[in-house]
Order: sequence, then C-alpha cells, then structure tokens
Amino acid sequence: MIDINELDERKLCKLFDHTFLKAYATKADFEKLCKEAKDYGFMMVAINPEPVSLCKKLLEGSDVHVGAAIGFPLGQNTIETKLFETQDAINNGADEIDYVINIGKVKDKDYDYIRKEMEAMVSLCRKHDVLIKVIFENCYLEKEEIKEVALIAKDVRPDFIKTSTGFGTGGATVEDVRLMKETVGEEVKVKAAGGIRDWNTCKAMLEAGAERIGTSSSIKILQEYIQDKTA
Repeated sequence: MIDINELDERKLCKLFDHTFLKAYATKADFEKLCKEAKDYGFMMVAINPEPVSLCKKLLEGSDVHVGAAIGFPLGQNTIETKLFETQDAINNGADEIDYVINIGKVKDKDYDYIRKEMEAMVSLCRKHDVLIKVIFENCYLEKEEIKEVALIAKDVRPDFIKTSTGFGTGGATVEDVRLMKETVGEEVKVKAAGGIRDWNTCKAMLEAGAERIGTSSSIKILQEYIQDKTA
C-alpha cells in the first residue's frame, strides 16, 4: 500500500494513468496527452486500441507506458474477441491492458465464466510480459458481487483490479477500493478510476488501498498536491 507521507511529486506522477478515452479523440489530442505524460513522468497513457501505435511512437525514448482499454466500456464482447483485441493491441505496442469483465455474467452469478475470461486474458498478457488490469465497473455490482470477482482475481493473479471505466453510472468510491483491497490483500493491486478529479479524492483512494489512479485530471491533481504540501 502507498504511504502518503513518503510521497513526493515524482512518486505521485508514477501512480497516474493519464487518460483520454473519448470517442472524438483526434491525433492532436493524443499528441497533447503523450507530451504531458512525458513532461510530468506519468506511469501510463490510457487510450482505446486504435491509437496505440501512434502513442507508442510519440512516447519513444520515454519510460511512459501505453495502455489499451479492451472490451471498453461495456465488457459485452466474447472472450475470443477480447483476446483478439488484446493481441492486436500488444502487436501495436501496448505495455498494459485494462479490460472490462462481462458484467452481465456477474449479475447472472456465472462466476465460472468470469474466471475463464480472466484466466484467458491473464495468460495472454503473461505470455507477452504485459501488465493486466481487470475492470469491474462497480456501479453496477452489489458488494457481494464485487467481493466474489475480487476473490477470483486473488486466485488468478492479474496485476490490478480496477473500480470503473469512467463511463458507467458511477466511478470509484473509497468504500469499494477498501473492499477490493481487503479481499485481494497483497496478492493483487487496486486501481481506482472514474470521477477522481482533485487531490483530496485521490488521497482518499490511496489511503483506502489504491496503488494506481486512472484520471484525465492528473495535472490538476498534481498541482493541488504541491499546493497542499507547501501550505
């Protein structure tokens, strides 16, 4: 877990997945996103699969990762489609994969399907030494459902489980981050995403157990952190 007292600007920047996932994203948007990520030293740019090769080129020579969102944002693709999309993103240079689970299968209590999907996705990413995050979309799930999927993750061992896409009816909550972290323990990390737009919210997520933050407000949060630290 992150010790807030040991944070500095550089360490905080390495917790951010700098995000632009809008349908209307242009080449200029990705150029701006990647420049910001390089200038500030963010951990990753979070994008849809098509611009992966562009962003990989734009980030060449930096240590910023390119992260592709898979089955995004609904999660209602077949497992085979998600695997194809993942392989394609990896072929184009993706360093990290954030995929959305089949939420309907969770609501049906078909946890065998969720396990099968997660095992297949984790296996493919491990084969290519690519980091993988599993998006739950907690706004649609009951607490017991969140816990059940987290228990599967604890066994299957993706790198992260993640709260939200940012496109659902709600984003990350401190309560959900804490539940997810308490369930997986030290076996899997937690990424908080969705609605995190200021330092106070970010800080609360980190204190609850998040070790990665997905946000389009990375620079604003960093500036507020600096102000808070020097106040």
